[in-house]
Amino acid sequence: MTEARPVKHSLTLKGHRTSVSLEDPFWRAFRQIAAENGQTITELANEIDSQRIGTCGLATAIRLYVLNWYQRRANQD
Repeated sequence: MTEARPVKHSLTLKGHRTSVSLEDPFWRAFRQIAAENGQTITELANEIDSQRIGTCGLATAIRLYVLNWYQRRANQD
């Protein structure tokens, strides 16, 4: 089993430094998705951040993005 504790990483969004805490499996998946899209994780985080609705936090938005990405991929098979 992988470590369940969130790991904090700093990102720059819209010119401002922020930190995001995600569990290692989410960081790995997030990096993989960004790489497959030809993006850095900062670019992908900016994209996700710009699409957030309401009071959804960035870490939650990233987790949901990762989940939806894998669900879409699974449904393509």
